[in-house]
Amino acid sequence: MKIVDVCPFYTPAGGGVRTYVDQKLEIGPRLGHEIVVLAPGEAHRVEQRGPHARIVYIPGPRLPLDRRYRYFLDDGSVQDALDREAPDFVEASSPWRSSEIVAAWEGPAPRALVMHADPLATYAYRWFGMVARREWIDRSFGWYWRHLQRLDARFDLMIAANASLTSRLRDGGLTRVSTNPMGVSPDTFSPALRDEALRADLLRRCGLPPEASLAIGVGRHAPEKRWPLVIDACVAAGRERGLGLVLVGDGRERRRIAEHIGGNPHIQLLAPLRDRAQFARVLASADALVHGCESETFCMVGAEAAASGLPVIAPNEGGAATFASAYGARYRARDAVAATRAIDRVLAHRPPLSVPAAPVRTMHDHFDQLFGQYERLARARAA
Repeated sequence: MKIVDVCPFYTPAGGGVRTYVDQKLEIGPRLGHEIVVLAPGEAHRVEQRGPHARIVYIPGPRLPLDRRYRYFLDDGSVQDALDREAPDFVEASSPWRSSEIVAAWEGPAPRALVMHADPLATYAYRWFGMVARREWIDRSFGWYWRHLQRLDARFDLMIAANASLTSRLRDGGLTRVSTNPMGVSPDTFSPALRDEALRADLLRRCGLPPEASLAIGVGRHAPEKRWPLVIDACVAAGRERGLGLVLVGDGRERRRIAEHIGGNPHIQLLAPLRDRAQFARVLASADALVHGCESETFCMVGAEAAASGLPVIAPNEGGAATFASAYGARYRARDAVAATRAIDRVLAHRPPLSVPAAPVRTMHDHFDQLFGQYERLARARAA
């Protein structure tokens, strides 16, 4: 089956979506499918990822709010590309304009919308959640729910990566939503990768001895990730013990985050680690993952941390909460004091040693389920 993914969020400098798409390009052909990704780029070019996988870049301008990303400017250029590719199945990766482009395409292939973004949780609930009940916010953003309902009527399937998001979408009147959690790269993450010398070096960078605890945070430097909350919670928890925090990532909020750190030597910023093997070693060498974002649709790094044997400390809302297992802790979202207590609980009762890896499904499992759904829909359409 030939699957075309119209993916405006893909960029080589991206985070979770880039990781997801790269794995789709790798795993899809192994499962017998041809994968083509349409992404906005500086100029038209084709990036071959093997005999049955490629990225086709369509010229598009930079996104003003985050210059690492671009967007599709012309509906016709995307739809012309779909005509040329003649896919058996089309996937849209954003609930915004690109999904409308895919919905309006006149080709015969069935299509699905994968909810890589949760705009209400990322923006509206974050902006207004401290002063208004969620029911009021949903009513005030009724236009967004009507937009999703229109897409629901024009797509054959919508995919959510966690059951909580599926439930909210169904409560909002959508009828074609299916839950399909993502997963981790097979054979990449493991507690066996823990490196005590690497851990000691990271703590040394934080101005702390090997006997101290090491927390790690991973993700874009963006407001919804709530890194100032994570920083404040780790600083408060560090008053009772030696605690270093390493934040891996980059983004438009980097300067603001650096200012919030304020020269604290126990907190270090690391650039994104593109080498997956190196990243897996760094992750396994920490003592806990601390996450602040309550609007994750899945939380890839939460799954990777669990597979690496790390306790996950995460908000009690969104996809990250799934991975705060018995070895980790959930805290009340948006509450730095609650996050501090959660960090204290996790680090107080165990030495800085890796815990057993939590059973986490792989991306192979995710794509096997996803492409199976696509094949059934394509067969039904053909019949």
